[in-house]
Amino acid sequence: MSLSLAAYLTAVDTDGGAMVLLDERTGTYRQLNPTGALVLRLLLRGATAEDAAAALAERHPQAGGSAGEDVARLVEALRGAGLLRD
Repeated sequence: MSLSLAAYLTAVDTDGGAMVLLDERTGTYRQLNPTGALVLRLLLRGATAEDAAAALAERHPQAGGSAGEDVARLVEALRGAGLLRD
């Protein structure tokens, strides 16, 4: 999976590892918590969803087996909002 941000989107890292996404068309801001930001950074660098899920599970072992589902939900939400493109 090769993903990129939509052309009209600006991403800014914040203190503490979170990320703010600005939709320049509408002026709408969205914030990703540090976990979501980590996953998005990995995917934008070319990691597969499986790689991102493995990194997430390693960082948060208490999440159990839900890391793959969590990554898929994040990608679906960002795609659904028009923020990601393949």
